[in-house]
Amino acid sequence: MAQWQDLQKLDSGLQARVSQLYGRKFPREIRQCLRDFIESQDWDLAAEDENQASVCFQALLLHLDELWTRCVLENNILQGPDFSGMKDYLLKQFEDSPLKLAVILSESLKKEKKILASASEAQGYSSPVIHLKWKELDNNVEELKRQSLEAKKEMWPLESLNENLDFMQSAWESQVEQNIGLARSHPVVEKECLKQTNSITQTKQMVVQQMLNILQLAPSIVATLVDVELPEWKRRQQMACIGSPADVGLDHLQKWFTTVAETLLRVREQLQQLQAQNKKYNSADAYNLPEMEKSTLSLLTKVLANALVVEKQPCMSSLPQRPLILKTGVRFSVTVRFLANLPEFKGQLRVKPVFDKDIKEDKTLEGFRLFDFNKHDSKVLDSPCGGLVAEFGHMSLKESKARTKGSYENRQVVTEELHIIQFVMDFQRAGLNFNIEASSLPVVVISSTNQVSNAWASVMWFNTLPASEPRNLLLFLDPPPPLSWQQLSQVLSWQFLSVGQRELDENQLSMLRDKIMDDPDGLVHWSDFSKNENAWIWIDGILDLIKRHLVDLWRDGSIMGFVSRKRTTLLLQEKQTGTFLLRFSESNKDGAISFSWVDHCNGDTHVHAVDPYTKDELLTVSLPDIMHRYSLRAQRTHRKPLLYLYPDIHKDVAFGRYYNSPVLISQKVGDGYVLRKNHPISENPTPSPPPSPPWEMPVADMDMDMDMDMDTDKLPDIEAFDLLAWVNSPTY
Repeated sequence: MAQWQDLQKLDSGLQARVSQLYGRKFPREIRQCLRDFIESQDWDLAAEDENQASVCFQALLLHLDELWTRCVLENNILQGPDFSGMKDYLLKQFEDSPLKLAVILSESLKKEKKILASASEAQGYSSPVIHLKWKELDNNVEELKRQSLEAKKEMWPLESLNENLDFMQSAWESQVEQNIGLARSHPVVEKECLKQTNSITQTKQMVVQQMLNILQLAPSIVATLVDVELPEWKRRQQMACIGSPADVGLDHLQKWFTTVAETLLRVREQLQQLQAQNKKYNSADAYNLPEMEKSTLSLLTKVLANALVVEKQPCMSSLPQRPLILKTGVRFSVTVRFLANLPEFKGQLRVKPVFDKDIKEDKTLEGFRLFDFNKHDSKVLDSPCGGLVAEFGHMSLKESKARTKGSYENRQVVTEELHIIQFVMDFQRAGLNFNIEASSLPVVVISSTNQVSNAWASVMWFNTLPASEPRNLLLFLDPPPPLSWQQLSQVLSWQFLSVGQRELDENQLSMLRDKIMDDPDGLVHWSDFSKNENAWIWIDGILDLIKRHLVDLWRDGSIMGFVSRKRTTLLLQEKQTGTFLLRFSESNKDGAISFSWVDHCNGDTHVHAVDPYTKDELLTVSLPDIMHRYSLRAQRTHRKPLLYLYPDIHKDVAFGRYYNSPVLISQKVGDGYVLRKNHPISENPTPSPPPSPPWEMPVADMDMDMDMDMDTDKLPDIEAFDLLAWVNSPTY
């Protein structure tokens, strides 16, 4: 149960990823109700051993019977889970294929662990140092708050004590003036005044000491918040913008900023009160209160000046997974938050967005295009949920000045031109008056959706660089710094996680490394990634292919994807006949997928590959249906060559839940593949080993079950014949 409990502690985004692991494969409710039992079984072993899978399946049914019996005995049938219904479902779905259940649970549990690991890495939960650091900061902030409350409690009687002493002194002076001959000094009066003075001195000393304690503790806390925690959050947000599963919640920071700002405001007010009392009652200042107030004001200003943050970076609703790309005339949204969430600020602070404020003021940047908002607007920081938030939900851009001739023209393309939105606030509260600014991450402004892919490459590159500064808008004017493969591979893996809920494994990344990187120092240069051969365009085409047609198969781990032809042959040649794998086309820049399978014939081994399927073709028929119905024809016999998904999972176990009825797909011819036509049927490749993967001959699929000739040692001669053309001929 520990694993499921840990998953329930994650944020909503990560919990949604866990929920997506199951979907149609296995009810999440059963995973929840049987969490203890499911996590106690060795599903990895069961996924490789059919007998073990049957043992685990029967044990699962027996466990359900026990739970059902307990409900009956406790008279809790209606209130408890439907254990009987769960058993009926499992029998219906998996009684004939317990191995299928074992594979599903084995894969799901592994992916759960991976989600937990990614969350731990992103949030720092795996590091005891982070735990201790946050706990120490929490304790220090709470101590700051406690000291402030104690000082406030002591300040309350101080005014009364001063008033009493003043009254006693004034009353005695009045009596002396009215009674001639009455001595100004009187032992009783002096004793009482001295007693009152001592009380005032002691109380003031306690209050000031608590304030000194606060001012000794506060600088390190403020420095940690402003110089450590806030930059770390901004860096996590940068990574989250390009796909990282990092936690970018602001709850901790808002709590710390609010408490520290509230404490410093209170200390400043108390110091002002002490100085006013000293002046009113002619008391000596033995503690240099003005200097203490000056230090408090400096710390408070530092906290408030850094409290305005861009909580949600600029993003168009049409590209939710690709923020920081803005298209002229298209609406986008952005949210800012003031972390010092004090009641006296609610509804009192107004923030205004300004586009390219610095660029418009910098005459050396004449090569930049200039933009402005279609609607000038400012918003009050407020929120029904209690935060000081301003959401700009209907912003759009218009070009105010096109690129002019200058030193930058023709050197920086549109998709490499960086811009910034700044949010400006005039802070005039609590006796303070200064300007506060917060900047968005650099955005790329495009005029056509065709520019999205290249623009995203710029966004990824900029935000991956460790030393990227928000105002470094000339990063791409000259070749930007290279990235290490470790940096780039992580970002690429996040793209697949964002689109298909599954990251790239080491083998897939290794293939991409060989394709992208050609530097002995292990560095990837911008030109190798986005120029020339443009590896990114090819990768992005595959991402779009997954998003449109292959999300389920990618998430399930059914698609090996990034594997070269040479490695495909090495992987399949030792496997049993009919073993196949799914790989992405390396030549189709728009994204296409193929499957390769192995045949053993007359002692020879042949690995064949079908002509890749494109996005247009997958619009009309799904890839699982293609693989389900794909067959080879020779003369009057048909056989289905695809039997086991690599390494040895039966095709129906892997894809059965995705099968639908077949639909015609368009004909396509490609170099280096088995030629195919409308339906997923090919002419059987010749048994003699060809110099390269054979072409698939065109033939139409007959939508009926046929006996399959599985004797690969006696393959019939090839006879090309298109049944569909014959049926549609005038003589038919």
